[in-house]
Amino acid sequence: MLAGSLRRDSYNRALLRAAARFAPSGVSTVTFDGLDALPFYDGDVEDAGLPASVVALRRAIVDADALLIATPEYNGATSGVLKNALDWASRGPVRILAGKPVAVMGASTGGGGARGGIESVVRVLARTGSDVLDHVVAVPFATRAFDEDLALQDSDIRARIAELATALVDRARTTTALAA
Repeated sequence: MLAGSLRRDSYNRALLRAAARFAPSGVSTVTFDGLDALPFYDGDVEDAGLPASVVALRRAIVDADALLIATPEYNGATSGVLKNALDWASRGPVRILAGKPVAVMGASTGGGGARGGIESVVRVLARTGSDVLDHVVAVPFATRAFDEDLALQDSDIRARIAELATALVDRARTTTALAA
C-alpha cells in the first residue's frame, strides 16, 4: 500500500489502515513508508545507479500481489511525492507496474473527496500499463468521516473500502491464477 501523504496523521494513511482492517480474511498488507526518502526523479541519477530508496520501493511493488494507493489532492492532482514514486516505479528495463492490479482511493477535507488526485493517479497508472480497477473510493469532508484518533467512523465509507479491498484481492487472485 502507498499513501501519497507524508504526514503521519494524514487521512489517507488512515484510509490505508482502514483498508487493512477491512480486507478479506487471510490477506496481509504492507504499507511502504519510504516516499520521503526518494530523490526527485532524474535520468542522470537513474543512469548512475538506482538509489537504495528507489530499489526498496521497486522491490516492495514487485513483491506485492496488488497495490492499493491512497492519494490526497493538491491543486487538482495527486501529491508530488506520490507522482515522483510512480515515476521511479515506472522506469527501467523491467516494467514492474505493467499488469499489476491497482486500486486507488483518496480523502480530502473538502467536498471533492480527492477526485482530482484519484484521477491523476489513475491517468499515470494507465500509462504504465497497470491493471487499474474502475472502482475507486473518494472520501469528501474527511474530518467528518474519522474521529480524533483517525479511526474511520462512517459506515458507508467502511463498506465501500471493504468492497474495494475485496475487488482488489479478487483481481490479484485472478491475475495470479492466469499467470500460473
